[in-house]
Amino acid sequence: MNPTVLKIALLGSRSSWGRMAGIGGGVAIGVCLVLLLWSAANGLAQRDARGAWLREMGQPSATVSPEAAGRPGNQPLKPIPLTPERILLGFPVDVFRDQPISHREIAALPTTTVKIPGIASPPAPGQYYASPALQRLIESTPAEELGERYGQFVGMIDDTALPGPDALVVITGVTEAQLRQGPAAMLVTEFTTNPYGESASLYRTALLVGGIAVLFPVLLLVSIATGLGAAQRRERFATLRLIGASPRLVAGMAAVETAVPSSAGALLGVILAGVFRPAAAEIPVNGLRMFLADFTFGAGFAAAVVVLVVLAAALVGAGRTARSGIGPLGVTRAMHEKTPTVWRAVPLLAGLTCMATGTVLTKIDTDGNPWTSPLLIGGFAVTAVGIVTIGPWLTKAVSNVGLQRARTASTVIAASRIRRTPVAVFRSVSGLVIAVFMVSVFAGGISAIGTVETPQARAGLLLPTSVYALVAPGYTQGQVSAVARSTKELTGIQDATIGYTQTALGRGDTMDIYVAAADALSLGFPETRAEKIVAFDASFIEPWTTKPVPLTAAPVDTLAGLVPVLMVVSTDGTPEAIDRARTSLNTSGVTGMPAASRADTATMSNTRLIQGLAALAYIGVFVAVVIAGISLAVSTAAAILDRKRVLGLMRLMGMPVSVLRKVIVQEAAVPLLAVLLLSVGLGFFVAWLMITSFGGGRTITWPSTEYYAALSLSLLLALAAVTATFGLIRPNTALASTRFE
Repeated sequence: MNPTVLKIALLGSRSSWGRMAGIGGGVAIGVCLVLLLWSAANGLAQRDARGAWLREMGQPSATVSPEAAGRPGNQPLKPIPLTPERILLGFPVDVFRDQPISHREIAALPTTTVKIPGIASPPAPGQYYASPALQRLIESTPAEELGERYGQFVGMIDDTALPGPDALVVITGVTEAQLRQGPAAMLVTEFTTNPYGESASLYRTALLVGGIAVLFPVLLLVSIATGLGAAQRRERFATLRLIGASPRLVAGMAAVETAVPSSAGALLGVILAGVFRPAAAEIPVNGLRMFLADFTFGAGFAAAVVVLVVLAAALVGAGRTARSGIGPLGVTRAMHEKTPTVWRAVPLLAGLTCMATGTVLTKIDTDGNPWTSPLLIGGFAVTAVGIVTIGPWLTKAVSNVGLQRARTASTVIAASRIRRTPVAVFRSVSGLVIAVFMVSVFAGGISAIGTVETPQARAGLLLPTSVYALVAPGYTQGQVSAVARSTKELTGIQDATIGYTQTALGRGDTMDIYVAAADALSLGFPETRAEKIVAFDASFIEPWTTKPVPLTAAPVDTLAGLVPVLMVVSTDGTPEAIDRARTSLNTSGVTGMPAASRADTATMSNTRLIQGLAALAYIGVFVAVVIAGISLAVSTAAAILDRKRVLGLMRLMGMPVSVLRKVIVQEAAVPLLAVLLLSVGLGFFVAWLMITSFGGGRTITWPSTEYYAALSLSLLLALAAVTATFGLIRPNTALASTRFE
């Protein structure tokens, strides 16, 4: 290829610089976002790998003896002894200021060979290792609210065993006897390396869907940007054809012309990704930031993205030029598009069918079907493609109606062009249509979080401001009463009530609990009874109980001689008081399980995972909307530049600039409105399918005000993008633009 000819083709005019800057800028934004998305995926994978050991569940620490295995009824369990190859691991529920703390209790022999992640050796009873974030919290908080729970600090947990710099993790040493009297001690020989645990399907599916949702508008932007100034390029290529350039040479020059700014833009995108990487790593997901070392895209992946983007841009540029059939006189007539047919609905229906099938499989096979995630993820991607595919058909249908009812010149011109080239017209707004779809998916998923009820004070249920713990077997009324008296002396503690039964509670036992009638009101019952001693079912303290528990008369007249099994501490509801009560019960020495409250279930459940994914969803909404606005501005500007001769002829015939502006607005508004309601409806339907497949009893509700704000922002960006191109109409439709014959 002649270097002089190539130089003329690339830098033949001042407008070439602007066109190349537009292509490079669009590619830079796209590559930057792709690399940041990949960095986030790597960071989340590394974060889950670091914290995999926290999901180790171990094996039962006791079993039924062979002699009692065949006997009817509940048989006593025989403890499995500790050995150097196995330790005893406890999983106490630990919460501070509504933040879950990953607390692991360890009982091990001095000669143990089990390697505990993040520490050199197991802590002795009364000692603890903490993550840096938790230790800072302990040092800045009164000891009676947090620090007294753990004992003596002996060292930090290494970062290699922490999900992130904000992780609250503590490993405490306890005696074997303490752990065995608890409800959930397990034997562990080694810690798992499975980075996802039981939430693997939910976690990976949600992240992949979110990544596709953000990536799709980015790819549309890159596609639109590389086509910027196509009409101007065709003019120069026609000149080259006139002086003897072959069609093959022209196609090659088009590829090079597109590849050069794409290369510069891709390299700039890599630099921008490196610049924004530290700031992006600070975004918390599920309440945790990522280590900067984990938030990386790698040189190999960056090089692959640059090469693929440049190759794709070059091939698309060459292909478009070859298909346009440029001759020595240029392309004086618009290329005809194939009329969109109803067959364009097939990808959309196929995508929805895949997602619906995946959702049904989750209901049929509750243990997990290997096809569920691929069907949901693949169906989501195909659905997004289907919306873009069906858009031109709907756009043409709406333009037919508009053309029949047109009453103004601008409407006739706009409807005629839309009817003639629905694919090209819809391509201009496809980014915004996809953004509205993605925003609706995110909003639907976020709305499901609000359907998880937070504990409220209700008659007949344990007050959410109360903290309770079961009393370990073997403690007398006097010992438990002494703990209750000392607890009531703490600031913010209103009462400490002891519950009794006639016999000690066994694992899984449910029976009535007896309390003094005067204490019933502080527990949450609306009224007391005339009897001195009242009773209620043990389900009263269970956090998943939603039906009020009745207060009944106890079959005894006195609490003397009964077995203390429960202590409930009523607080004034302040976070400080709740944490003091929790710490007091955990360090009292008489409780057989960690202190808990009704609110702990929501705090410790995978609701926090969904809330963390919601944080990503809000970011995704912002990215999708902004990218869509940029795409619309670029595509509208490109449409004006590509049609400047036609628009110039209209000006030459006396059409005012204001009418041309109305044409541009209507050409953007009609395809957008034609598919807008479909995008919104499909977005919420897809969100419903996803949330239903995730389980947990969540349902889609009315979206929050943020959703309407996002929609309003989308429409404002669309208006701003179209308005910003008005400045191109007058200079590009001047008399000179009609001098082409």
